[in-house]
Amino acid sequence: MVKLDHLRITVENWRASRDWYVGNFGFKVEFEVPEGGVHKRGVVALQDDAGFTVFLEQTDNAVYACDCIYYFQVGNVDEEFRALTSKGVRFLQTPQQLYWGYGAELIDPDGHTIRIWDERSMKNK
Repeated sequence: MVKLDHLRITVENWRASRDWYVGNFGFKVEFEVPEGGVHKRGVVALQDDAGFTVFLEQTDNAVYACDCIYYFQVGNVDEEFRALTSKGVRFLQTPQQLYWGYGAELIDPDGHTIRIWDERSMKNK
């Protein structure tokens, strides 16, 4: 059996990205390695509710927007869209039926694409 356990995302500012993911999606900080450590520019490990860890690693020469798309399961797509919009989060697609199912699409501060979906809407719409 194989289980995806960690993911590394390069970011321009690890603290700002940490605050965005914690503030908007409720990720928990597992640990941080500030500037000057092994990772000269800083890194933070964030964990979702299922124990999946995302490393946000600050780099000087990163291509911040990658060809990957991250899918986040939320409790309710429409409610999450309203909550995030009220915080000023920019969406590329509002909640709607898309080729991959019902959901919405947004970008994080570094240009990474995130799609949100929920189990109920995926079945009903």
